[in-house]
Amino acid sequence: MRVGVVTFPGSLDDRDAARAVRVAGGEAVALWHGDADLRGVDAVVLPGGFSYGDYLRCGAIARFAPVMERVVDAARGGLPVLGICNGFQILCESHLLPGALIRNDHRKFVCRDQPLRVESAATAWTSGYAAGQEIVIPLKNGEGGYVADQRTLDELEGEGRVVVRYLGDNPNGSYRDIAGVANARGNVVGLMPHPEHAVEALTGPGTDGLGFFTSVLEGLVRA
Repeated sequence: MRVGVVTFPGSLDDRDAARAVRVAGGEAVALWHGDADLRGVDAVVLPGGFSYGDYLRCGAIARFAPVMERVVDAARGGLPVLGICNGFQILCESHLLPGALIRNDHRKFVCRDQPLRVESAATAWTSGYAAGQEIVIPLKNGEGGYVADQRTLDELEGEGRVVVRYLGDNPNGSYRDIAGVANARGNVVGLMPHPEHAVEALTGPGTDGLGFFTSVLEGLVRA
C-alpha cells in the first residue's frame, strides 16, 4: 500500500512520518506542496512542522497549496488522511475537520511524552487499537489548544468523533482534553501528538504510535 507524505515549505516531521509508514510495512511516497496530483496513493499524511513559517495562522497558507486541492477532493471521496500537529491545523483550516488550534493557554511551547486515551477505534487510523486503550506518544507544540463552539463539541462527543484525549494534566488548554478528532466518515483524522515519533523503542517512549500506521494499511488491505 502506498501512503503519500506531503512536504510543505517548513515541514519538520515529513521524514519521520515516511519512516513510520515504512516501519508499518507500507511504501512511503513523497508528495510536494506544489504537486497537481497525488500520484495514485492509497492514503495521505500531512506531517508536523511549521508550514510556510506559520505566517498568518498555523496552516492558513498551507490550505491553499496546490496539493491540498487534491487532498480535500480525495478525502471527501473517502481517501484516508491523517494530519499530525501542523497537519491537524491544516485539516481544520481546510474545513475537513471542525474547530481550530490556538496558542497554548500557558503561552509556552510544550514538549513531553504524553499519555492519551484512545476514545474511538472506529476510524481508518485507529482501528488497530481498542476503545479506552491508554497509550503514550510525544507531544510538541506551541499552538495546540483545540477549540470549538459548544454545539460542535457536543456533536463530536455524541457521534463518537473524539479520537484521542489527553490524560493527566491538560498540556495546552484543549477543550474537553481533546487531542484528536475525526470527520463523520472516519477516514480523516487529526491529532496534535506525534505517533510517528513512537514507532520504534530505540527512538521514542515506545511503539504506541505505530498502530496509527498499521491500522490504515490493514484497512486498505481488507478493502
